[in-house]
Amino acid sequence: MMTVRDRLIFLHQCPNVTRSMLRRMFQHDPSLLAMFNYSIEELSMNYQLSAEKATCLFYELKQMKSNEWLDSLKPFHVWTFVDSDYPIALSLIPDPPLVLYGLGKKEILHAQPPLAVVGTRHPSSKAKRHMFQILKPLVDEKWVFVSGLACGIDGLAHRLSHYYKGKTIAVVAGGLNHPYPKQHIALFHQLTTHHLVISEYPPNIKPQRYHFPERNRIISGLSFATLVIEAKEKSGSLITVNQALEQGRHVFAVPGSISDEQSLGCLRMIQSGATLVIEAQDLINEWEQTRQNWVQMLEENTEILN
Repeated sequence: MMTVRDRLIFLHQCPNVTRSMLRRMFQHDPSLLAMFNYSIEELSMNYQLSAEKATCLFYELKQMKSNEWLDSLKPFHVWTFVDSDYPIALSLIPDPPLVLYGLGKKEILHAQPPLAVVGTRHPSSKAKRHMFQILKPLVDEKWVFVSGLACGIDGLAHRLSHYYKGKTIAVVAGGLNHPYPKQHIALFHQLTTHHLVISEYPPNIKPQRYHFPERNRIISGLSFATLVIEAKEKSGSLITVNQALEQGRHVFAVPGSISDEQSLGCLRMIQSGATLVIEAQDLINEWEQTRQNWVQMLEENTEILN
């Protein structure tokens, strides 16, 4: 017999069910049963769909009793918003993903403390030295780095954690059957073997341009803080920073020279209130100050959700 969890995962796989539509379905009918009994006209009216899309969705819903969609997910870990092991920190952000897919070591999703590490896709040699100086001591302290598998700072954070036998989570744009970018295919497989790679998109969905800013809210949402290593003044990393601030999370930035274009983004962040970081101990001190509140928040919301 299908459970709410099964119906949630199935609906998440339907091409004609958007993220916002699925959220509306879940909010209006937590059992997710009603739409399976709707006519084409009712689907069109209730979810503001064209007749064509409503017809497609009507026939998609009839496929739920087939096990093919379930069998296709066997290689993956799947977390849904109704699962007890769904990450609590992520459930508290304004727009949490209702379903997550993963490959690798699933226990890393709950490792503490989680730090988002982001920055430019074209880091300078100084940025690489800064990463070793700041991040290596955190690996030794068993921190988990959360990043986006992109070229540049993201990839370096994942590689540094792996090289020194730490833990890292890659949050990717697009489904897990379509790793991106191509330059990081080998790194992707390394992470799915020794660490964890997750996505909110069904495995067969190819990455789209809009997926990248969407996944940034998950990077910051999983983490108690976001660290920007190096970024231009109009860097895409600022999207993650804005998401972190919206989520009530801490933001840290590594300073650089005012004549270095790659550092201007971080300098502006510091000017606007981000905490300046010059060594690992700065982050460790912040974690020690916020650890109790962070753990208490997770525990309290675990009780509420359960």
